[in-house]
Amino acid sequence: MSGTSGDAWVEGPGGERYWGRFGAAGLLVLSPRTEVLLQHRAEWSHFGGTWGLPGGARHEGESAVDAAVREAGEEAGVPAESLSVRFTSVLDLGYWSYTTVVADALVRFDPVVSDPESIELRWVPVDEVGRMPLHPRFGESWPGLSARL
Repeated sequence: MSGTSGDAWVEGPGGERYWGRFGAAGLLVLSPRTEVLLQHRAEWSHFGGTWGLPGGARHEGESAVDAAVREAGEEAGVPAESLSVRFTSVLDLGYWSYTTVVADALVRFDPVVSDPESIELRWVPVDEVGRMPLHPRFGESWPGLSARL
């Protein structure tokens, strides 16, 4: 069970802003067809109009894996019972962190836009992800993540 919601901005020493008082986490889920589930972010959101991973703020005391799976369920209808976690990758800035949780979908499921944060959800072949207009931080991490897939 997790504690207090982490839904708030954290400001870095240079004025940059990151979502999640206790850090944030996202789910990179890989289908049996070697596709990645991407979220087309709503225009009003941070870096709106770009493509990224379902995810969001961690609650106080919540593990990164639990947060990523919870957020992906809320935002994209990702069925937790069909996931097998492979590894995590952490960006740690000292005052804030983001964890990418990489998991296999044991079966390919139909994602569902279930909140206003998404314009669209789409399975994208791994070799096409880098051609999408990606959220800047996801774009920076994609080459390293894809090499580990």
